[in-house]
Amino acid sequence: MIGYYDLVLGLVPVSLLGITGALHTVGFDLTVAVPLAAVAAAAIIGHGLFVNAPVEEPSARDAPTLAAD
Repeated sequence: MIGYYDLVLGLVPVSLLGITGALHTVGFDLTVAVPLAAVAAAAIIGHGLFVNAPVEEPSARDAPTLAAD
């Protein structure tokens, strides 16, 4: 099963190559297209890190146990 962070890792190179190619095809120079695509890739990474941050779920081992008296 593909998770959110698998998609984030896959979208980074896809956005760099795809957006650069699309902008270059439309007529932008590569010196403009690559930084614009990098901004999109940075936005994807930022969303993965800060908006939907990876959190560690507490395991049953970490939960406090109540002593039975």
